[in-house]
Amino acid sequence: MRIPVKEIALPVLAITAALGIFGVLVWFAGVSPVDVWVTLFKGAFGDWFSWQNTLQRAAPLMLTALCVALPARAGLVIIGGEGALVLGGLACAALPYMMPLPDNIVGTVLVCIAGAIAGALWIMLAGWLRQFRGINETISSLLLAYIAIGIFKHLVEGLLRDPASLNKPSTLALSEGIRIGGIAGTDVHWGLAIGVVACIGLGLWLRATASGFSIRVVGGNPRTAQLVGLPANQLILAACGLGGGCAGLAGAVEVAAVHTNANASLIASYGYAGILVSFIARHNPVAIIPVAILFGGFGAAGSLLQRRLGLPDASVLVLQGIAFVLILASESLRNKDLKAMFAKWFAPRARQAMPAVMKDGAA
Repeated sequence: MRIPVKEIALPVLAITAALGIFGVLVWFAGVSPVDVWVTLFKGAFGDWFSWQNTLQRAAPLMLTALCVALPARAGLVIIGGEGALVLGGLACAALPYMMPLPDNIVGTVLVCIAGAIAGALWIMLAGWLRQFRGINETISSLLLAYIAIGIFKHLVEGLLRDPASLNKPSTLALSEGIRIGGIAGTDVHWGLAIGVVACIGLGLWLRATASGFSIRVVGGNPRTAQLVGLPANQLILAACGLGGGCAGLAGAVEVAAVHTNANASLIASYGYAGILVSFIARHNPVAIIPVAILFGGFGAAGSLLQRRLGLPDASVLVLQGIAFVLILASESLRNKDLKAMFAKWFAPRARQAMPAVMKDGAA
């Protein structure tokens, strides 16, 4: 399948422009933009340690971006992936409280399934409110995310709290056999492989299956879907369920591979960053992979900016916010003929310059 040059050029230009604007802002703060750009690159991709940190952060971004991309293919704008992620992590940590689990890969699969189910049900609620109650899914999913975080904190600091966690409330740690380890002895956990497989698998499903095509029809032209008799409500709920399941799985993986228990560190804004990743990737599951790695690198470089240049660790959030605004702005150029637009801008200047040139030649 041939990809139009504009599909790649516009996101690249938007990210480049975001880096440029970010450089101007730090220049006003007394820091060299070149030093910032070099440090960003070194912190994200400069050595193997940086790569491991980047890939570790990219894993949840891939899964939370799918929480935006799949409903978007069905015509919904879901931005509540953060809520699905924290509830997925909570379900993962809470399952051992409810039933004994085998201390092996079977237990790992069970806690991951629990996280995926929790996330799927939460995002499906936003889809249900839209289809059957007419409530805007963007607003409802965002508000549901705040409710999910409130539920998470209430249970982690209350009913599920480990009595030994004094200064930092958390649940009991998962047993060693249930945790997700690193790939080939590295710090990059198997969540990265799960994210890559999910992106590729769901991308193929959307492209090559009848149900995936039906979801794209519902999202692209609801009137046509209604005329041909497609079950729009069921398809939209399925897209929300799959997307929410991916975000819930991200939370389960974070608990099982990184934190070992559910605590406040799980609320790390991966769900919100996934919105940006999905929009830059044009809601294409396969394109999410490189974009997630790029923004995982930005996140990994935040601490290096703080240590070497004295910038706040959260300054990368400013960069992400600028990139998001520019990506949204670039959408206005997607359906326009850029050659004709540039010709329209520069043609009057060329016509104004011609008489002056002709006059000089006559003289």
